[in-house]
Amino acid sequence: MTTSASGSADRIVVDYRISVGDSREVADAIRVEQTIEFPFDLAPEWIQETVVGRIENISGNNVTISYNPGVAGGGITQLLNVLWGNVSLFPGVRVTGLRLPDSYLADFRGPRFGIDGLRALVDAPTGPLVCTAVKPMGTDPQGLGEMAATITRAGFHIIKDDHGLADQPWARWKERTRVIAEHVNQAREQAGTNALYMPSLNVPADRIVDAAHEAKEAGAGALLVLPGVSGFDAMRMLADDDSLALPIMAHPSFLGSNVVNPDQGIDHGILFGTLMRLAGADISIFPNYGGRFSFSPAECAQIKDLCHAPLGNLARSWPSPGGGMTLDRLGELTEFYGDNVALLIGGALHRGDLATNSRAMVEALRQ
Repeated sequence: MTTSASGSADRIVVDYRISVGDSREVADAIRVEQTIEFPFDLAPEWIQETVVGRIENISGNNVTISYNPGVAGGGITQLLNVLWGNVSLFPGVRVTGLRLPDSYLADFRGPRFGIDGLRALVDAPTGPLVCTAVKPMGTDPQGLGEMAATITRAGFHIIKDDHGLADQPWARWKERTRVIAEHVNQAREQAGTNALYMPSLNVPADRIVDAAHEAKEAGAGALLVLPGVSGFDAMRMLADDDSLALPIMAHPSFLGSNVVNPDQGIDHGILFGTLMRLAGADISIFPNYGGRFSFSPAECAQIKDLCHAPLGNLARSWPSPGGGMTLDRLGELTEFYGDNVALLIGGALHRGDLATNSRAMVEALRQ
């Protein structure tokens, strides 16, 4: 049933799937709750017509609501509020589609490097990027640095902190960042490789900007950000900082509950593709299918597609599947994701000799 015949090309359009209650009643509640949060009948007529969301279509339990872009004024924080603010408290509602007008997207810079820029930065004109994390927590800075140097010499493109490395007593943030950066940069020069070291900005909010600049001064070539913990707009702020100008990899920590329930939350591609790009992530990590997490091939394909899909003038980003990846799956995964993927391998790299396994992964992807 279509309830509005007027166009929505210049509006923010959101598709919802309703699994609890009457679709029409829930849609009416959403369009008011996500905008004015005020009794509709008490609102002035111009607010009812201009500010409150507009039901565009209802088909079974699928509902489309459009919003005046003005309601999302205030950047990505308010966009997230409109998309999944109070409605996140409604049972049985899932966001399944998001379309943003070019006029709204014009206010976002998105990924600073994206696919093409990062390829140029690490001198990888073709093929997937090869990524890993130094771990486990509890290893001292020297041990992590030596590990990173070994992986750098093998030809990896990205070596990040494990996302749980923060400012623990056995590897303080400043010392760890400095030591690993020194090891990676020295190994790069010796081996002629192009690895970027990404320290984890898993730090308190009042430290995140200073920490990012300290990381750059220490020799880090990129940054790992946890937008589910630190905030999407914190990541956007770092991506937009011209005095920083470093690639950013986004980690999914704390975001899983938004996607894992099929009747609640936000579709995988919207969260890990569209929203990560809006917030400036050059690379978006997510759990690969067939690993220790529950993502399906279809969900991973949706993430890949929305990392690469046209989005105003924003650069395409790198999908980065990880979690349970092994060397023997490289052929399967490159066929599934294509060349524009940042393959993230973790613990499996350490089963046996680290240097041998690291070289084997790089060589396998060059074939």
